[in-house]
Amino acid sequence: MDFFDFHHHYKNINYGIYNLEFGKIPPEFYYSIGIHPQDIHLENIEYQFDWLNSNITENCFAIGECGLDGLISIEQKIQEQVFKRQIEVSNDFKKPLIIHCVRKFYEVISFRKFANQAMIIHGFNKKQSIADDLLKNKFYLSFGKAVLYNLSLQNVLKTTPLDKIFLETDNEDFNIEELYIKVSELKGISLEKLNERILENLETIQHG
Repeated sequence: MDFFDFHHHYKNINYGIYNLEFGKIPPEFYYSIGIHPQDIHLENIEYQFDWLNSNITENCFAIGECGLDGLISIEQKIQEQVFKRQIEVSNDFKKPLIIHCVRKFYEVISFRKFANQAMIIHGFNKKQSIADDLLKNKFYLSFGKAVLYNLSLQNVLKTTPLDKIFLETDNEDFNIEELYIKVSELKGISLEKLNERILENLETIQHG
């Protein structure tokens, strides 16, 4: 059985969504493309958006990573402007958004009203109350390696509806199958059923 990796940084994984780095050429399989908050260069921002818009091909599954990061030096107002523009790109091209968020969850939630497409928080590893607020606002949550050992996060995952879940390796070097096995145990469902549900979720966010 093959297991879809919702967000990864490795070109040797072609059953999943590859995170295309700024300035690179899109691969021949599913990828996401965006301007990460850390990559924002104000003096070159129009060039960055030209690159983004001109590389949205048939294999582009999503816009991202994009979002807000409370730990970097780029001014929040600038981050928000760039995030909002990428939401507009997502609306124009009818692509879901893969969100990078660090310590700015409620600010990200406030942008939900601008998006016509699905918004997925990648690498979610926060507490139950944040998960609840995101789910209430129709976000999806993509979980990574931390689920294998973080008991608190395992409890969050147990309460997250199956139709709002994705699984990913991100930039961690481990086999996505381990994560699927763990989540099927936590959810008390078969591996086949979990795999089927995730593929249904992909279909939902891709076609609405």
